[in-house]
Amino acid sequence: MSKYAVITTIIGITIGIPTLTFAQNAPRKPRIEDTIKANVYADNSFKLYINGELVAVDSIKFVPHNVVSVDVLPAYPMTIAVMGIDNADPKTGMEYANTNIGDGGFILKLGDGTVTNANWKAKKLSWGPVDNNTQHPRVESIPTPKDWYTVGFDDSQWANAKEFTEEQVGPKTPFFEHDFKGAKFIWSDNIKLDNIVLFRTVVKSPPDGKERPDFRGLTDVVPQGGGQREGKRRSGQKGRNNKGK
Repeated sequence: MSKYAVITTIIGITIGIPTLTFAQNAPRKPRIEDTIKANVYADNSFKLYINGELVAVDSIKFVPHNVVSVDVLPAYPMTIAVMGIDNADPKTGMEYANTNIGDGGFILKLGDGTVTNANWKAKKLSWGPVDNNTQHPRVESIPTPKDWYTVGFDDSQWANAKEFTEEQVGPKTPFFEHDFKGAKFIWSDNIKLDNIVLFRTVVKSPPDGKERPDFRGLTDVVPQGGGQREGKRRSGQKGRNNKGK
């Protein structure tokens, strides 16, 4: 083989490899079938973060209790962080015009099989009435940790969540109309006195074993099929603007 033939072969390989790699890695837009359903129930309300982004807020703070169902786009490992809120007076820790000590409870199930259980981490932020004293009720609180909902937050010093039975929490309709099979109600150690609790877990891979595309960072690139309609619209607009000049 002549030296010219060798050079031609090397050039052909060098040009071809990047083109092939780009074709294999070119992203596409997510479709609704790429999402999974999240069913969430809290006594009394919650804020849900996935991979550092706020994805759902309970629309009803107190009664009637409700189930929030949303479609979420998973990406693994998936960090789930939740603020569970019992509707207690911030000064007394009691409910119903300071006549009752309320109780909490939180449960979640995702369409990939992720469920709440004692493997989740929990950290109480506010509790009361302190010492169960309803005659002179008061609340104690600690500051909310900075960036507690982010992917890189260190929760290694948090205790594990405690599981509670359905009878202990006493969920209301429409809890029973949704799929929470396999999930456990969780809270911190004291379901009655602890009023604001943070939860965290990391789902390393889909529990159902189904592989799913990772769409993180999609807003930083042009996905397959993305921008074409907008480009055509702009071209048409440009043509109309230039018409008659």
